[in-house]
Amino acid sequence: MTVSPTLQKYLDQSVTYDVIPHTPTMSSNRTAEACHVPGESLAKAVVLRRDGGYMMAVLPASHHLHLSALKSQLGHKVDLASEDEIEKLFEDCERGAIPPLGECYGLDVIVDNSIDARREIYLEGGDHATLIRIDGEQFARLTAKAWRGHFSTHD
Repeated sequence: MTVSPTLQKYLDQSVTYDVIPHTPTMSSNRTAEACHVPGESLAKAVVLRRDGGYMMAVLPASHHLHLSALKSQLGHKVDLASEDEIEKLFEDCERGAIPPLGECYGLDVIVDNSIDARREIYLEGGDHATLIRIDGEQFARLTAKAWRGHFSTHD
């Protein structure tokens, strides 16, 4: 697999991007290491269950999500989605390689403020061996409708 078809179609309509193949990895931190990119610049997706539906939190790979902070900012009951739920939402992606652009999958998104300052953003392409590089301003444009907040801390 390479770039997920849903993500590729979305990016092709909106931005200029580079595809970076790499040796397969099983975590976002290992992907950052394998590709020699800062973990602060690799955006990872966390899929959440909220009010009978789903949404996506986006944060740097080098950060941990604080679910309690996210719950207080959103004012909703929010829990982590199960792997089975995620697999149904992202049928064209490998398990654990979800692109952090939930809008192209019909999800509401909240982006951690810490990622907005990055000049370049790297994204999972939908498998464990493909990374996408886009300009930080283009990422901001792609996530312009997303909520913003502070809900993570650096490892």
